[in-house]
Amino acid sequence: MFTFIIRRLIQTIPVLIGVTILTFSLMHLIPGDPAQIMAGESASTAQIEQMRERLGLNEPIPVQYAKYVSGAVQGDLGNSIRSGRPVAQEISGRFWVTVELAIYSTILSVFIGLIAGVISATKHYTFTDVAIMIVALFGLSMPNFWLGLMLIQWFAIGFDIGPINTGWFAASGWGSWQQIVLPVITLGTAGAAIIARMTRSSMLEVIGQDYIRTARAKGVKEQVVIYRHALKNAMIPVVTVVGLQFGSLLGGAVLTEMVFAVNGMGRLIIDAIRARDFPIVQGTVLVFSLIFVAVNLLVDIAYRFLNKRIDLN
Repeated sequence: MFTFIIRRLIQTIPVLIGVTILTFSLMHLIPGDPAQIMAGESASTAQIEQMRERLGLNEPIPVQYAKYVSGAVQGDLGNSIRSGRPVAQEISGRFWVTVELAIYSTILSVFIGLIAGVISATKHYTFTDVAIMIVALFGLSMPNFWLGLMLIQWFAIGFDIGPINTGWFAASGWGSWQQIVLPVITLGTAGAAIIARMTRSSMLEVIGQDYIRTARAKGVKEQVVIYRHALKNAMIPVVTVVGLQFGSLLGGAVLTEMVFAVNGMGRLIIDAIRARDFPIVQGTVLVFSLIFVAVNLLVDIAYRFLNKRIDLN
């Protein structure tokens, strides 16, 4: 196990290098001059050049990249062009908000997705199965921003239904449960739909195996057959999907945070792109990449606990 973890950590090095190169290149291809933005529209050419020199933007791009990588290896992600504060401080103030949003959304996705998938598989080709899959398809097809706006209209602004008003939750912010519910539902809906479809498919494959028929023939209770034997062996592809979903939730958090005015890393990166704040964008993407790599490593380790026959070494 230890050898496997070390080998996987070493394999992440070229991935992270590729991420930094791609992000660094794309940010310099975006139209707009950060020095011009910082100096102001009325600044003279000399003032813009001074600002460019102060920010280090007058150096060749390979030199800028080399300095960035050298600092990142030492934990220094540079300073924000807009605020002048260290990028690590800017990110740390938003990091846990986005991680909490992704974790809560993942929990919701797994909870709903597993239940729906198991029910759909055990009642396959019935009305219940068809209904669950139609709802899952609908959940998978809805864009995050549209669902978020609809939830705000229905459950934050609310409707008056007789003496009852449905405005039960907050439309923006993060902290209280009224502020958390709608963003989590918005972000977790698509993941729940994907997990439900994958669980159903995997369960149907496992239920058809000989050892399941043998367990039923021996008189084992159906609940034990489904949840102890079938579900456990059907979880490996589901765990893979959950790991990939967590990474996509981090990306989807960008739109969700903008819709609900949540001060997380998604909103930070959008504001940084608008201001051409290269260090913030590069640092945020690097942190996202590290989280995604860590989650995939945990998923691979989880395989071993779900199936002892899998050799990670």
